[in-house]
Amino acid sequence: MIYEKYVKENPYFQKKQENPNTELIRCIVETYEELVNANKNYEFAEGDLVDYYLYQIKAIQSKYNYLIKKAKKSGLFANMYDILKIKELSDVI
Repeated sequence: MIYEKYVKENPYFQKKQENPNTELIRCIVETYEELVNANKNYEFAEGDLVDYYLYQIKAIQSKYNYLIKKAKKSGLFANMYDILKIKELSDVI
């Protein structure tokens, strides 16, 4: 069982209309989901794929940490309601 998430790009005009904070939160949520999927893939990996998923997890963790630091620097505060609302929007798009 390998869990893969396919990226669906948003048209430029939709990104342009969004609040930058909304986009940052969306990136954080999507990166967290990628990290969860990479951990699930690691659990079922065999052979050389173990190394691949370890590197993938490390890379995604670095990206996630960067986004969290960026959110903290900008003074962004998101409560769970905002995150769930943005997650619902990203599932629709």
